[in-house]
Amino acid sequence: MRVIRTFRPDVLVSRFQGTDRDGHGNHQASGILTREAFRAAADPSKFPEQIKEGLLPWQAKKFYFDNVCPFRSNECAPENYTVRLSTGEKDPLLGMTYAQFAMEGLRHQLSQGAGGWSIDAGPHYSFYRLVDSVLPPTKDKDGHGRDFFDGIDTSLPGLAGRLGVDEAKVPYLRAELVKVQAAVDNAKKAANDPPQAAAPLLQGLKTNTALISRVSGEKGLAEIEKRELLGHLRLKRAQFEEAINLALGFTLNVAVDAPVAATPEEAFMAVPGQVFGVVVRLRNLSDRQLAIRDVALDLPQGWHGSATSAKVISLAPGKELSGQFRVTVPENAEYTRPYWHRNDPETDGLNTVDDARYATLPFPPPPLQAHVTYSSDAIESQVRAVGTVSYKDSTGREQRRALAVAPPFSVSIDPIAQVIPVGQHETRVVKMQAKSGLSGSNTATLRLSAPSGWQVEPASQRITFGKVGEVKNSEFRVIPSAGREGRFQIKASLDFQGKTYSDGYTVVTRDDLDTFYYYQPAVQKVSVVNIKVPTNLKVGYIMGAGDDIPEVLRQVGLDVTLIPPEKIASEDLSRYGTIVLGIRAYDTQKDIVTNNKKLLDFVSAGGTLLVQYETDVGNFNSGSFSPYPATLSRGRVSVEEAPVEILAPQNRIFHFPNEITQHDFDGWVQERGLYFMEKWDDRFTPLLASHDPGENSLKGGLLVASYGKGMYIYTGYAFFRQLPAGVPGAVRLYVNLLSAGR
Repeated sequence: MRVIRTFRPDVLVSRFQGTDRDGHGNHQASGILTREAFRAAADPSKFPEQIKEGLLPWQAKKFYFDNVCPFRSNECAPENYTVRLSTGEKDPLLGMTYAQFAMEGLRHQLSQGAGGWSIDAGPHYSFYRLVDSVLPPTKDKDGHGRDFFDGIDTSLPGLAGRLGVDEAKVPYLRAELVKVQAAVDNAKKAANDPPQAAAPLLQGLKTNTALISRVSGEKGLAEIEKRELLGHLRLKRAQFEEAINLALGFTLNVAVDAPVAATPEEAFMAVPGQVFGVVVRLRNLSDRQLAIRDVALDLPQGWHGSATSAKVISLAPGKELSGQFRVTVPENAEYTRPYWHRNDPETDGLNTVDDARYATLPFPPPPLQAHVTYSSDAIESQVRAVGTVSYKDSTGREQRRALAVAPPFSVSIDPIAQVIPVGQHETRVVKMQAKSGLSGSNTATLRLSAPSGWQVEPASQRITFGKVGEVKNSEFRVIPSAGREGRFQIKASLDFQGKTYSDGYTVVTRDDLDTFYYYQPAVQKVSVVNIKVPTNLKVGYIMGAGDDIPEVLRQVGLDVTLIPPEKIASEDLSRYGTIVLGIRAYDTQKDIVTNNKKLLDFVSAGGTLLVQYETDVGNFNSGSFSPYPATLSRGRVSVEEAPVEILAPQNRIFHFPNEITQHDFDGWVQERGLYFMEKWDDRFTPLLASHDPGENSLKGGLLVASYGKGMYIYTGYAFFRQLPAGVPGAVRLYVNLLSAGR
């Protein structure tokens, strides 16, 4: 509802319908909530705190469900659709069809195994069904509509009517908006010659700006009506200004005065209390003389920026000018980080929003921005830019990203999680890394705190940084007192000039993601687990999409070797007692698909193969990867507390080397499991059953079968979440699965 009230759309389209055809429960919840919010967003009694914040109720005009075909079906033509879109049309600017362009975006979702997906040119169509509307029906004789906006006047002159404002209260509005629209149309006609488009754009901006002033002083409008109109008119003003800047070739570049960093991680970061230089460059590629009235930095509250040479009177055609500023960052400056958090990502289902100003934005806006006010033909406009820093990417090319604010020191601990068997008192090495954001020589103290009764050596360490960006690595020895099963924490911190720093940040950057900063407390979560492990069991682990299970297995004392997928063909698998395929292994690793027969031969010869969940249902089912027929589905159990039934309590997997009881399913995180088998050959034995509230029992989450002399196991249960989280029962059960052939 906050999103709807903020963006105030005319049409809502929900990808999901809130039924089983959507797939798992999270998808279904999306469809249920969106349909409810369509009407609720217009009700001021719903979430009244949003109204108090200044958001106004909003009723979208129409609500559609997307794709009334079966889940993930690309080609079908249902009879009860309202709107059909041809997504197989080629766009000349994209150089591909819309469906292909969408697939290019989806291919970046590597965690879902989408990197190798593709789609042909078509034809392709998407279908949508109108399920709620506040407008009269607009269907044609076949019962279909032309597009989403049938019956809605989306033109600029129709703005008042679309917003529900009585045009009689502002009789001049439509006539002025017609002038604005004419300016847009004239600019579009000249779009192939951008300088020629500048004149109508400037005229449109002038008319639009005058209209904003007139509506602002209008006494015949209610405050809510005035806000609605002004919001749209101000958006139109910003669009005019951006278009004018493009037409004139007038650019503004705002850059921190710092060397180009060799890597993204080394790029300049502002630190509280710091002073740095900023260079502002203006470039006029038009044939017009531009009069510059104002060059200003837009800084957060408490920041200070003083101009050293930023006053400019005019900018001639084809010329560039620059100005310089000195910026002071206050001691209490906010760090560049997400505006939401979860205290414990493993157990918190919802994020806490720390700053409601940024709700509905992906991240808070960059701290350093600037604007230039200028005029052409006596019409005033603005150009804006974000302050950036420079770095080189992996290919050596110079890139730019928005300036960020970081703490003076970043502190991290390695590993961030450990699993320790009960009774173990062996010394464990904990590594601590600290990075300085300060220039010059600075000395700090590192400390490590452990649970009561645990020993830490040394008690503290002094370190000295010699320059900004310098990293210091230190080691502490921790002797645990692991006398009972439980959860514990080891915390790292750095003391400097009376302040303590205990968070670390990681620079997250990719061409398709831009750059942001992931913060994590310097805390190691330790799970002490009452566990037995088999002796002389050698495990080979073949990674799929990536998980942290192997490290946990090593921590509890198992001999684990990572086998690169490309080495399967040449690897002597007989050296291992158990082979594990990581999550989505068949989805993401072609070498595993190619060498599947070798893996099954390993089982037949007496080995144990543990296959973890896969997501590409069609390919798995058609590939015959399992030794006996089995049909993979999208069945899952999303509620992590859902009861689990042990179907075969006498099976040795529940007794060796650890006794498994109902309590071993306590404390699981995020979910029980996903992508369970739907059907299977009688030679498989289902071991567990579970289900979300109100749904049918699912028994295909853990299947075991003898094959030749060995054992084949498929599990959809989410061990990849449970083991890194140190869930004791899940660790015990997983070790038992590895030991199934012993």
